[in-house]
Amino acid sequence: MDMKDFRAQIDEIDGGLIDLITRRFAVVRDIAAYKAKNNIPIYDPARERQKLNDLANSVGEELAPAMDALFSLIFDLSRSEQNRIFAGQSPIKSAIQLALANTPAQFPMRPLVACQGVEGAYSQMACERIFPSGSIMYFNYFENVFAAVEQGLCRYGILPIENSTAGSVNRIYDLMMEHSCYIVRSCRVKVDHCLLANPGAKLEDIREVVSHEQALAQSQAFIKSIGAKPIPVKNTAAAAQMVHDSGRKDLAALSSRSCAELYGLNCLKASVQDAGSNFTRFICISKNLEIYPGANRTSLMMTIPHRRGALSHVLSRFKALDINLNKLESRPLANSDFEFMFYFDIDCSVYNDSFLRVFDDLQGAVTTLKYLGSYSEVV
Repeated sequence: MDMKDFRAQIDEIDGGLIDLITRRFAVVRDIAAYKAKNNIPIYDPARERQKLNDLANSVGEELAPAMDALFSLIFDLSRSEQNRIFAGQSPIKSAIQLALANTPAQFPMRPLVACQGVEGAYSQMACERIFPSGSIMYFNYFENVFAAVEQGLCRYGILPIENSTAGSVNRIYDLMMEHSCYIVRSCRVKVDHCLLANPGAKLEDIREVVSHEQALAQSQAFIKSIGAKPIPVKNTAAAAQMVHDSGRKDLAALSSRSCAELYGLNCLKASVQDAGSNFTRFICISKNLEIYPGANRTSLMMTIPHRRGALSHVLSRFKALDINLNKLESRPLANSDFEFMFYFDIDCSVYNDSFLRVFDDLQGAVTTLKYLGSYSEVV
């Protein structure tokens, strides 16, 4: 026998498997109809556990791990099919469908937008990228931006969500969990931190550097090299204003170059961030769920049962629906033992047939699920 003969045997076996899997899914659909009629939960962990044990015993120790992986996937796909048949109209699906039907085709051009910081902040740059003709109202804290949007003072708010070197801004995710707001658009802003000081100051004079904690984290090596002490403040533009107001020659700010002109400062050194390719991603939030044409990114937050294989079960649902993940991140939940909140960004058009199905599939696999919005990113 040669390779051609072996492959012919494999093809014959695969043909048999296809027939068996087709028959299995026909029975799965019948089971879903029966469960729906008799109000029986789709997920039966005891049945699946016993089934996996029986299969492992039947094939022996050597093949048991492979059989466990194969049939765990088959169970996941079967549950996905049952969810498709079994699921009713979930609140998330209803809200998405309503937003798709009612959101205008044209993205607003001149709204009033809430930003954290002062004139010259990176949030202002992000706002101008998303709303070239918008009006800006500045607030001191992220919480104020959420409150302004939620209370209707501003239609939209601009907030930093992650940086390419410093990672996610976890406070924003916490606030998204606390407030009823949705992401409607995002953009990326090139971050170019400049060391700004009062006229007459020299680089060797600087003893303290003020800026937002993210900017300080992104420029640690430079700050250490000049022997200065990093001091966090509300934002980068506020740092520039602080340096100007102080009149000190030993104090400098990490801010954008535009802040030098705004606050009458000199740039002692440009591009001091540790990584040359440094971008911050900003999101635009709204009180109402708005999904504009072209939306191809969706953000979710979820908690998952603390048991073996729970995250794998969630990921398998995305795989079964051929949905790609742009982001997967976790962080511990406060006041809980070994429980985590997971952040997902999925890469899928809202018009894709699989998009709404994913919410049916996730219902039985997660403890809590919060939909943060579907949107496109300004490039």
